[in-house]
Amino acid sequence: MALTPVEIRHSTPPRTYFRGYKTAATDRLLEEIATSFEDVWRERADLADKVEQLETDLVRYRELEALLRTTLVSAEQASAQTRDQAQRAAELILSEAHAEAREIQRRALAENERLQQESRRLRLQLQEALSAFGEPEQATAPEPPATADESTEETDERSWYGLPDANAA
Repeated sequence: MALTPVEIRHSTPPRTYFRGYKTAATDRLLEEIATSFEDVWRERADLADKVEQLETDLVRYRELEALLRTTLVSAEQASAQTRDQAQRAAELILSEAHAEAREIQRRALAENERLQQESRRLRLQLQEALSAFGEPEQATAPEPPATADESTEETDERSWYGLPDANAA
């Protein structure tokens, strides 16, 4: 049975007639025991309060930890999504640029072909006009052959855009 400090203070041991106890010494001892016991009870109560406070702090810190984990996961997901979107945007821009480059090259080749046909047509008209005046055909300047540098550049440009080489055909 546990006694409280107050119960210790108010208890008196039974006395015997032949062998009694020294009242002053025993009362002093009981007072010291009660005081010591009060100190232990106060300390126990303080420690219980501290444990309760620590448990409350622990719950709060666990909630904070869960929130931080959630925030970190969300930030990682947002980062991954942003990176993926940027990658897709870069790929789209690159594919559009390649498509536009192919279209420009196709138009340039078509224009070049048109200009060459026009040049041939004008050359024929010039030859016909000169022959109508009786001038020999040697008077017309022959078409200059393409230089090696021009054909190499054209081949390089065509291979750059993945088009077949016109000189190879």
